[in-house]
Amino acid sequence: MTNTQDLALIRNAIRVIPNWPEQGVTFRDITTLLQNPIAFHKVIDILVSRYRSKHIDVVAGLDARGFIFGPVVAYELGVGFVPIRKKGKLPYDTIHESYSLEYGDLTTVEMHVDAIKPKDRVLIMDDLIATGGTMLAACKLVEKLNGVVVECAVVNDLLYLNGSKIIRKSGYTVYTILEYK
Repeated sequence: MTNTQDLALIRNAIRVIPNWPEQGVTFRDITTLLQNPIAFHKVIDILVSRYRSKHIDVVAGLDARGFIFGPVVAYELGVGFVPIRKKGKLPYDTIHESYSLEYGDLTTVEMHVDAIKPKDRVLIMDDLIATGGTMLAACKLVEKLNGVVVECAVVNDLLYLNGSKIIRKSGYTVYTILEYK
């Protein structure tokens, strides 16, 4: 169980930038969290504690900030890490999934065709859920390779954009450390 003090420490370590990248958007900048060794350590401890007994085979991290948390959690769990990248960034054969961004543009993520083995239990990680498009695309990629999505985990959930709600309605479990209404 995560205590209120730890959550406050983590929340206070995240810089809030109003009206970025566009007017009306409040950006949650994890750069300051990463610069705070105590807060960063608490985030990793919370995630590792949650997943230590869930028999995870691989952690998949979303481009780009899922690459920060995912490998550390994978290392602590003693499992491999798989990057899910934006289209055109991976050098080997890939599968891909398209989705709409928060701001209306269509984009694509991809993963190597041999990244997940059938029945692998996969934890998908990112720093944030907004509208849920990226996370849902990642879930679909894992399932295309016959992997099992154990859970989608993030540090921040922007509840007012309904992303985690959409992911849950699609049949996936979501774990968030911090929620913003």
